[in-house]
Amino acid sequence: MRRFVDEFRLTWRGELQPSPAMSASFATVCLFVATLLRWGLSHIRPDIFFTPYFPAVVVAAAFGGPRYGIATTIAGGALGMLLEFGAGPSDIAKLVLLALYVVACGLVIWGIDHYRTIAAKQREIAKRLIEEERYRKLVVDELQHRLKNKTSTIHAVLHQVLHEQPEVWATIDHRIRALAVADDLIAKVDGRGCDLKDLLVSELGPYGHVRFVLNGGALFLPAKLAVSLALIIHELATNAAKYGAFASPCGLLQVTWTTQNERLSLTWDETEGPPIEHVGKPGFGTKLLKAALSAFDGSTETTFLRTGIHCTMQCRVPPS
Repeated sequence: MRRFVDEFRLTWRGELQPSPAMSASFATVCLFVATLLRWGLSHIRPDIFFTPYFPAVVVAAAFGGPRYGIATTIAGGALGMLLEFGAGPSDIAKLVLLALYVVACGLVIWGIDHYRTIAAKQREIAKRLIEEERYRKLVVDELQHRLKNKTSTIHAVLHQVLHEQPEVWATIDHRIRALAVADDLIAKVDGRGCDLKDLLVSELGPYGHVRFVLNGGALFLPAKLAVSLALIIHELATNAAKYGAFASPCGLLQVTWTTQNERLSLTWDETEGPPIEHVGKPGFGTKLLKAALSAFDGSTETTFLRTGIHCTMQCRVPPS
């Protein structure tokens, strides 16, 4: 019995194609219930012939498909014509009511069939998206595993080469470890989210904690927003190491953020960096800065100063 109930539930939700026997049985039950309803209504109005069968057609077509909807329509019309539960109108009036009943049922069956087709396509698309998401997660997990292995390999090779130069090794060792920690944090925030300050420290830590100043309170970022900001901050930090504040011995970065009315305002301000003489054509990084926060009603404005980048970001912080 439980198996039958589960099968009926899955069939009604459209996740399982009903068997012909189940569809026929369900249509028969619908007709029987409609006939009982018609018999009950005949004590109030004996001239109701086809109205009780209309819901039976709708339910039978939604469950079993258009064929069983048409069969229920025909059977309901025949029962309405043949069964008499009291005095009724003339045969001509019954024929007119029958014609209206058939037309209405035909339109409803067509609409239900159209809806079932669209729903089936939507379920197929959803199923394919779920499979692609699983595949994406598998690929990302594999790439993260390979990245961690490569970082460990680079760490081991450098340690072997520089074991006789402890001072040089000491300056490199903590940076490689910090980069590994930042990669792990990005992998974790994809599923849980993280605090904004932790994200900044993980991304900027490899460049030296004395090279940046963070001003702002605790702010938990949901997973998707955390990943988007991690990509932006990583891009800005990489540019700072190549051309900005982190490329100069005296360079300094100041990151300030505030929140108001569930909106985050973050400022990235570099000073004392090498002079920027020429700004190249917009590349992937520029496109990333402009598009990464669009899903959160956000925007990014970047100004290239002579000593570094001044960047302001604003976005909505979804509830955790």
